[in-house]
Amino acid sequence: MIWHEVKNGIVITLPEHFNMNVNLGYLSREKNECMYEIENDSIIKVIAVGEIRYLVQVNVIKNKQMIVQFLNESRPIERWQLEQVVKFIHEWFDLNNDLTPFYEMAEGDPLLKVPARNFYGLRVIGIPDLFEALCWGVLGQQINLAFAYTLKRQFVEKFGDFIDWNGKNYWVFPTYERIAQLTPSDLADIKMTVKKSEYIIGIAKLMANGELSRQKLKEMDFKDAEKSLIKIRGVGPWTANYVLMRCLRFQTAFPIDDVGLINSIKVLQNMNRKPTKDEILELAMPWKNWESYATFYLWRVLY
Repeated sequence: MIWHEVKNGIVITLPEHFNMNVNLGYLSREKNECMYEIENDSIIKVIAVGEIRYLVQVNVIKNKQMIVQFLNESRPIERWQLEQVVKFIHEWFDLNNDLTPFYEMAEGDPLLKVPARNFYGLRVIGIPDLFEALCWGVLGQQINLAFAYTLKRQFVEKFGDFIDWNGKNYWVFPTYERIAQLTPSDLADIKMTVKKSEYIIGIAKLMANGELSRQKLKEMDFKDAEKSLIKIRGVGPWTANYVLMRCLRFQTAFPIDDVGLINSIKVLQNMNRKPTKDEILELAMPWKNWESYATFYLWRVLY
């Protein structure tokens, strides 16, 4: 991770195959997003380091350098804290990943060739916090994306913290410690099903008692991590693979039953019906070890 400290911020050297405009295009696809704000090609977001919350503004210069400025911090920030912020941003934008083999593969792939060119420089935007990733996976089950964002906003604004900056609230996702103390009736005025409330509280309790953690899952191979997640009540194969892809960075994660993936393949193949699972598996054979990126680029076709 190549970076250096500057006054009130840090500068991160970006890898090859990075295009901020394309990533901003993905990040700004939903106006009801509550975990960051995008203004004039800048992202403003709260990054938590332990108990400390930093409000940062992220800008990119010529796709070569990412400038991260601390907006709410006048005190000196210790080196280890800066390192944690850099680590979060690397996880968020998948900056440690060399995409050269993906683009080489995509160039010869009939389905990925055009999306890989159109969205060149797009990274699988991550959700580095495991609890947030799992909650988002559960919230998004069997409803449309716009309604999922509404539920997330209600949940975050009821149980999360925020930093007030220039008259605007910048939100921190609720902690699993807080949610583990709740009962489904505490979530009753959020328009999600009782089942989803139970699932989210159950996940929070597993994390609070140490049974479930990002570190434990990262130490497993893909199959064991997938099995471990599917054992959790409310987490099926789709949610497990979504979390393995966007939080745990397993490149073989492949939510094959995803509606967006199916519709994207249908559009690109000019099909008048949905592709079958076997057809998708056959199309995906060349994507080995890049299934998560292939899925993300195919999703992007639909926005």
